[in-house]
Amino acid sequence: MSRDELQRRSLAAALGDVGAARVEYDDVAGWVAASGGSPGHPLGAEVWVFDADLSRVLLVRHPWRGWVPPGGQVEPGETPREAARRELREETGVDVGLFDRPAAVCVRSYHPDKPASLGLSYAAIADPAFPLQAEPGQPAAWLSLDGPWESCFPDDLVRMRLHAEWLAGFPPSEVSGTHADVRR
Repeated sequence: MSRDELQRRSLAAALGDVGAARVEYDDVAGWVAASGGSPGHPLGAEVWVFDADLSRVLLVRHPWRGWVPPGGQVEPGETPREAARRELREETGVDVGLFDRPAAVCVRSYHPDKPASLGLSYAAIADPAFPLQAEPGQPAAWLSLDGPWESCFPDDLVRMRLHAEWLAGFPPSEVSGTHADVRR
């Protein structure tokens, strides 16, 4: 498969998840339309990992972004969901299933010298007792959703808190499974 074909696969999966995302921020629909339905790479993917009580979230301390959800760039041929799980494993050592429905989609620049790109946020539940295996120079920790914490994306705390509140409206049995299908 050529690199262009791999990138088209990634983009098709991303646009499918854009339509399924529970919340859209930053006028994603307008941004995608302005790009002619072909937003450039790199696509971004991250995971909002909550504890079972939905009171804490797993974050990594990026050297200049501050505390952010585990995540990164979607590689050609990789779906955003696959990238999110890979980045979560690489950055924290945690390997859990993601909820079927993406939590959110946004448009942001992940680097001050780069243009804005499409970012998909997925959600999961994990046990905070699981030992974390962070990447060198990028510690991972469970932080309270009561915050605040230092981040170059200050809206993330509010967005994650709102998602946790939404998840709290479901019976625990629907939220605690690795592939909980929460569809309100």
